Amino acid sequence: MKLAQAAAEEARAAGEVPVGAVLVRGDEVIAKGFNHPIGAHDPSAHAEMVALRAAAQALENYRLPGCELYVTLEPCLMCAGAIMHARIARVVFGARDPKTGACGSVVDAFANPQLNHHTTVVGGALESECAAALKSFFADRRRAVREARDAARGEPGPAELL
Repeated sequence: MKLAQAAAEEARAAGEVPVGAVLVRGDEVIAKGFNHPIGAHDPSAHAEMVALRAAAQALENYRLPGCELYVTLEPCLMCAGAIMHARIARVVFGARDPKTGACGSVVDAFANPQLNHHTTVVGGALESECAAALKSFFADRRRAVREARDAARGEPGPAELL
């Protein structure tokens, strides 16, 4: 999960929502990914999708049996579908996503017994650290928007009030 957190920091540095993912098989890191849908102009450029694509290329197979995916945020429904199609054995995620989480927070895509592949899901790994990274990102972004709005109005910002 620490490697996934490092990947999330790459997303933050690029101005994207800090979500990172790492795909492993045994002790071997196969691929990593971080969120960059804004920069890539690609709604599917979530950390999980990027890691899955890179792993499929590295292993020359669209199926990734025996692999585990570590991701800092609970996967959404799109990512859950790709995870199942790739035959990922296990997903370990950090922070829960109360708005789009597909591992139990909003829906549980992995709990449907009618599906032909079943991925084990473990949530809450380094949950407080993963959640704190997301909260600080959005707090910083809200602060920047407020400061830009105040500057456009000609109002003094927090630094100018001191």
